Amino acid sequence: MNHYIDVKQLAKRYQTSVPTIWRWAREGDFPKPVKLSACCTRWRLGDIEAWEASRQEEA
Repeated sequence: MNHYIDVKQLAKRYQTSVPTIWRWAREGDFPKPVKLSACCTRWRLGDIEAWEASRQEEA
């Protein structure tokens, strides 16, 4: 079962702004969001956790 997280939750998680999350996604160095419906875009929590793990490996 997929768990999803919204842009406001991501902004809080990374202590940044909502526009910054969208910019990261647009620039390609952040997991791509999933459009669940016309007005509902979310990120898969598993994709976010995998991205975080890959960033820790680089450090």
